Amino acid sequence: MVHLLLAVIVTLAVLIVALVVKIHLMHISAREIGRSFEDRLAADTNILIDISSRDDDLRQLAATINTQLRLLREQRHRYQNGDRELKEAVTNISHDLRTPLTAICGYLDLLGREPLSESAARYLSLVENRTEAMKQLTEELFRYSVILSTQELEVESVCINSVLEESIAAFYAALTARGIQPQIQICESKVERELNREALGRVFSNILNNALKYSDGDLDIRLGCGGEIQFSNTASGLNEVQVGKLFDRFFTVEAARNSGGLGLAISKTLVEKMGGSITAGLNNGVLSIQIKFQGNTA
Repeated sequence: MVHLLLAVIVTLAVLIVALVVKIHLMHISAREIGRSFEDRLAADTNILIDISSRDDDLRQLAATINTQLRLLREQRHRYQNGDRELKEAVTNISHDLRTPLTAICGYLDLLGREPLSESAARYLSLVENRTEAMKQLTEELFRYSVILSTQELEVESVCINSVLEESIAAFYAALTARGIQPQIQICESKVERELNREALGRVFSNILNNALKYSDGDLDIRLGCGGEIQFSNTASGLNEVQVGKLFDRFFTVEAARNSGGLGLAISKTLVEKMGGSITAGLNNGVLSIQIKFQGNTA
């Protein structure tokens, strides 16, 4: 009886040890699958997941994941090819539209010099306004397609203070003409970041142009010493849903029919390409657009 009990205990011990070893090996294989899956997603490689375990279920799991990875890779390539072709088509179309639009503007200018009736002059003015809006949209579309096709921006040490001051000075006359007297608070010490100066100036210009369209008559501009830039203005014509879509391509609101809806989308793309972040919020009718560029790390 004692021998039988000992045999049972030994058998159970062997089974437990075998089970522990199997569980340990399964844990190793599961970690292998997890790491390999992350690597394959990040690297876009044709190398499939392989594991050291001989367990049929785990090997079947790896095979199933490999099948899905192949499908995902094919879809990614189709998307990348289609996206590239779309960008090229948009660039070509917008470029091709610029020439006839320039000619149309020229003919409209010549027509405006001719003697016209009051009705004809009014219709001509409407045509000129819509043609100018279309010309601006075409230019924005062209710039946006070029920005999207550019993988990286050349950066250098840029003083954000000076770029912001130059942008405000360029828009100051247009702002005051609309009765907007900007309140400006800029950090006295230099705020320098590795950025593209031209791209940063375009970001500020687009946001200031946005303030011209939406502001109820005020504008507050602040640059913190930590690299935070904030533009705030009362915008009673906007609601939270519209503010949430300000960075969407081609989004416009009724209050800005002349906008192509690309200015802030371009700003978002440029800021993110420079490693920063840009957000918009609405609080008690005040629209705030915040940009943040983290300090350079050694």
